[in-house]
Amino acid sequence: MDINNKVALVTGGASGLGQATVEKLVSKGAKVAILDINEQKANEIIEKLGAENTIFLSTNIMEEEPVINSINKIHEKFGALHIAVNCAGTGYPGRILGKDGPHPLDAFKFIIDLNLVGTFNVMRISAELMDKNEEVSESEKGVIINTASVAGYEGQIGQSAYSASKAGVIGLTLTAARDLARHSIRVCTIAPGIFDTPLMQLAPDKVRDPLLDSTQFPHRFGQPNEFAELATHIVENTYLNGETIRLDSGMRMKPR
Repeated sequence: MDINNKVALVTGGASGLGQATVEKLVSKGAKVAILDINEQKANEIIEKLGAENTIFLSTNIMEEEPVINSINKIHEKFGALHIAVNCAGTGYPGRILGKDGPHPLDAFKFIIDLNLVGTFNVMRISAELMDKNEEVSESEKGVIINTASVAGYEGQIGQSAYSASKAGVIGLTLTAARDLARHSIRVCTIAPGIFDTPLMQLAPDKVRDPLLDSTQFPHRFGQPNEFAELATHIVENTYLNGETIRLDSGMRMKPR
């Protein structure tokens, strides 16, 4: 799909991988809705990229009505939706059985709700609007890109909630692509390794150093713009569908 003059949404678009994706999509001629809860940061991005190219929609992706309302506003503002990139998510460190007892169930449920249910929620409602598009290249109507993690394959000690949520996103990918094939909508997932996001920059050396050691070549953390480059390639490469792509320099996560 040619990105120029298309309409996209990016959840978690006010920082990190999401912000880089918003900037890349706009640079290629897309109109982009930032679905996030950080209005101040989103407004800074809009000021940089232009209000004619971007809008901010405060959205709790874990709930149905806020997502429906945001999708409706995208339709009202731009008239369509062609691309949805799910970057919103977070983690919770905690062993299944820790020093203070069992892993808090509410914390586990929250991570699943945000990372997995939130992704599914945005995907299903986005697909409904995409299905109304006129068919473009090779009868394509839309592209959905979800974000998993290498932790969805080899989670570390203390990552049970995060790993389970990201494994769920990986498992959803092919089924979603098959479900939406009849609607001419593609679905792919990116499973990033360790990226140099603002959150990682705040991590202490004792956390960063072992992760850096597990990278192969290039022997460094990924840059958010490299995630954005892959996301836009997925949009532009019509034959990519139903696939989870690791973006990790060949790293494999160690147990700790």
